[in-house]
Amino acid sequence: MSKLTANVLLLFAGPGKRASFLLRLATLAAAGFWAPTAYAANVDGAKMNVDVAVVFAVDFSSSIAPRIADLQREGHAAALTSPEIIRAISQNYLGCIGVAYFEWSSPGYTRTVLPWTRVCGLEDAKAAASVIRKNGDTGYLRRGRGGTSVSAAIDVGSLLLDRFPGNAMKKVIDISSNGENNDGLPVQPSRLNAIAKGYTINAIAIPADDEDPKQPLASYFARSVIGGSQAFVMSPKGPHDYVTALRRKLVTEVSMNVRPHVPAAGIQ
Repeated sequence: MSKLTANVLLLFAGPGKRASFLLRLATLAAAGFWAPTAYAANVDGAKMNVDVAVVFAVDFSSSIAPRIADLQREGHAAALTSPEIIRAISQNYLGCIGVAYFEWSSPGYTRTVLPWTRVCGLEDAKAAASVIRKNGDTGYLRRGRGGTSVSAAIDVGSLLLDRFPGNAMKKVIDISSNGENNDGLPVQPSRLNAIAKGYTINAIAIPADDEDPKQPLASYFARSVIGGSQAFVMSPKGPHDYVTALRRKLVTEVSMNVRPHVPAAGIQ
């Protein structure tokens, strides 16, 4: 967005909308500073043609304790290198996917872990997983990270897909979080903006140990966060289920030729 366009939009916006616009603009400006560049980690950006581009948007807010941080970091690395994922990638038209991984909390607090990387087989997947394991959040340094801004996660994920350095037949924002949006802007404008661009927003909701069964986190994500073509949310029933849920979710996301059934909120 140009400075002139931003000024024009501000001129015609009311006080409430102006504040909302400025906060979103600040979030995207921070994303532009922290997010991966348009250059991929293992291929010339102009040649990164893939079947699917997936952005892993992983919660590292102050509520993410070391146990959950390990679950997310190791879970993504394990899922990416699983035989099911490698097989799903190989059965696609081009046999390659693009992946990026960033961590998010409050607006303006994002951290690049893995820039856009092309994965065309097991060796590529192992290299990407190694970066995630090495650079991903451990949950021990949580001070100052603030709240959970799902809207900011969607905005940054959408920006990364906007800047994808190549062509992809399907583009997905893949959110992992243990909480509802409680910081920054409302989710709906970010969600609708991403959907309007043709992006799919999927999620894996990590339930608290004392979660109210009448108000599960997965229901919030199904109602207010996910969207786009064949969007879904999954919720592991316990720590050991996270990798299974994530693997099944990723198989569905990267598959162009097959569409396995995935429940709206569960892994059964």
